[in-house]
Amino acid sequence: MARVSMKFHVAVTEDALKALNGRRKDEREREEEWIAARRKELIAPGMSRRAAAAVRSDIRARVARMRRTGEFGGTRDDIVTRAVREELLTRGLDRKWPKPPAGEIEAPGRPWGTPPSTPMGEGGYTHRVSVNLPYNLGDTVRRAAYWTSKAAVEALQDWADRWGDGIDVALREAERDGVPSELALMSATGRPSAPQSALEIRDRLRQQILTTGDLIRAAVDRATGGKQPELPDGG
Repeated sequence: MARVSMKFHVAVTEDALKALNGRRKDEREREEEWIAARRKELIAPGMSRRAAAAVRSDIRARVARMRRTGEFGGTRDDIVTRAVREELLTRGLDRKWPKPPAGEIEAPGRPWGTPPSTPMGEGGYTHRVSVNLPYNLGDTVRRAAYWTSKAAVEALQDWADRWGDGIDVALREAERDGVPSELALMSATGRPSAPQSALEIRDRLRQQILTTGDLIRAAVDRATGGKQPELPDGG
């Protein structure tokens, strides 16, 4: 049986989450007002129960159609889904992408070689939002992020082979891979320090990374008129 949705958990700012929830609340109220007005208009005093039920059923069907066309916001997932489609179109990413190699897009977190995407504290990504996208759309988001970032990720891997990732990254990678921290520290401290020119190259490569979280955060901004903070090192 074909899967109908794909879930994403995305780090966002407190303001972005409030704005998204506020947009959903406004849409719900607008929808409820429309339904109440139609019922008042179409259900006459003394109408039979069967006839009134038919009117209510027709109104529900009309609401469902208006959600699909975007006339009503629908659920939070509906709001973000429409904004994701618009974001992909705007970026020229709404097309068929090849399937990535097995295991490449199933790994959690950001692509290899990039810094964490959750600067914490005031103005940072202190909250998370869960979004269900239609499966094909979610798959397009994942593939677009992978192929758009592929060249930069490979270049960052080459950079790390030459200069290393630094002690903090080495310890984080060691913990994830089950490598003793002592070995990770020995490996990291044994590498030459990267010169400023190399660090600038790394930063430019990081700025070319596009993640699924980046796309969905941009869609949330599009839906709410907000703006997420830029991450350090293009994260």
